[in-house]
Parts: sequence; structure tokens; C-alpha cells
Amino acid sequence: MTTTTERRVRVGDGDVVCTIAGTGEPLLLVHGLGASRHTWDRVLGELAATHTVIAPDLPGHGDSDAPAGDYSLGALAASLRDVLVALGHSSATVAGHSLGGGVALQFAYQFPERTDRLVLISSGGLGPQLTPALRVVTLPGAPALVAGVAMLPERVTRWFLSAVASIAPGMLAPPDAAPVAESMRRLTDRRQRRTFLRTARTVINWRGQTVSATQHLRQLGDMPILLVWGTDDRTIPPHHHRTVADLLTNPHLIAIDGAGHYPQETAPDQLLPGLQHFLTSTSAPGQFIYA
Repeated sequence: MTTTTERRVRVGDGDVVCTIAGTGEPLLLVHGLGASRHTWDRVLGELAATHTVIAPDLPGHGDSDAPAGDYSLGALAASLRDVLVALGHSSATVAGHSLGGGVALQFAYQFPERTDRLVLISSGGLGPQLTPALRVVTLPGAPALVAGVAMLPERVTRWFLSAVASIAPGMLAPPDAAPVAESMRRLTDRRQRRTFLRTARTVINWRGQTVSATQHLRQLGDMPILLVWGTDDRTIPPHHHRTVADLLTNPHLIAIDGAGHYPQETAPDQLLPGLQHFLTSTSAPGQFIYA
């Protein structure tokens, strides 16, 4: 059984709460919008067999304190840099899911000397298209709507989302009903609801995603990059990852058949082998792997 510890790391005026497990090269896991470090629970133990896994709650999410007011990708990336420094790590492989993928990319652009590899899972920031369910949270009246939905019993929310996945197939993949319902449950907390809305509005408007990282990809040089997506992702279109792969010199790709937007939660057995192979078979620029 994997032994985990919970750490509170002081970042600026607040604390970032992290789950830490394992030994070896650092692996920083960055969750998505409205989620928490627990999105990684089903893969953390296996990854900790070979790496020091650090899974933080982003500022304002989960158990971490809210930021002073800057919810931008740059501020989130800087907070992760501060977490690594406080924990005594000079660099790490950074893996991000959804919004966390955008944060991971921003981290690599701002702190290339601290980024060994990138893993982008169902990543944001690779194209404008986005499910209408997230675009609507940027419209007037969204705070009241989000609060109302969040207050529903989780079983009702899960039933409703399962129905949406069945009758409106463009909105949500069936496997994603449970993870989305769990995210909505967390939004009963006013602080987390405020973070969700403010963070969303830094990267989304009613038309879709407003922040794109694709024009800067060549700055990453020969950094090893793994792109992972579910073939049935209806939150962020799978073609974003295929298009970005064409812009990279030597991309590593994993397409998980039938998975939606949360493969780390709904398809961990399909995700882990390819992810572990990438981590053990690649080396960061300037590093070497010894047999």
C-alpha cells in the first residue's frame, strides 16, 4: 500500500495543500477547473512506485486557500513553482488535466529550467472549441445558476448529467457524469464557487476558450511531451490534441478508446501503462537515462 502524506505549503498569503507519495524524480500532478487533487487518486499509487508524486490543490480549489485576486494561468503556474521550491525540488515532470494542462504549459513557458517533461491530459489551451456547459458559466446570471445546481443532492445531479449525456450527446460523455457531479458537489462551498467562476472567466468566454498556447509550442524545443485524450471527450474536442501533435518535433500520443474527459478517473488502467512508459523511457533535456 502506498504511504501518502498531506502537506500545507505556504505560498504568498495562503497555504496550498498537497498530497505527496513515493520517491524518485518529482512528478507534479495538476488538476482541472473546479476539481481537486483527488482527481488523481486512482493513478497516484502506481505512479508513486517510481516517482515522488506531488498532487496539489490549486489556489482556491479543494483545501487550498484562495488567491489574493489573481486567478490567471500565470499566477497559478507561479504558485506551483513556489510549491516545488518549498518542497526542495529544482524541477519536475508536470502533468496537467484540462485547465491543469493549460497551467502546465504556462509553467513550462515561464519556468523551462524547472520543467523536465510535460504530460497534457484532455488539455485546455490547445484550441477554442469547448462544451456549451462551460461556456455558459461566463454569462450574466451564471453565479446564481451554478449555486442552484450545486445545491442539488449529488445523486440528483448525477442522474441529471447521465440523462444529458444520453439525450444531448454533444454536451457530455456518459463516463463523465460521475466526475462532473463530484465537481459540482464541491461548488456548494462559496469560496470554491467563486474560484471556479473567476478562474473560468480568465480562460473562457461565451464563444469558447480564449487562451491558446499553440503559438508558443516551438519554444519548448526538445522537451518530451505526452498528449493524452479520450476518443469520446465532449468537453474539449480530441482533434485539438491531434492538431497540436503535428506542431511538435517528437510527440508521444495516447488515445484512450471510449474514454471521455477524465481518463485518470474513468480509465486509469488504460492510461497508466502508456504514461509510465513515457516517464521511464524519456529524459529531460540535458539529462540521460542509464540502463
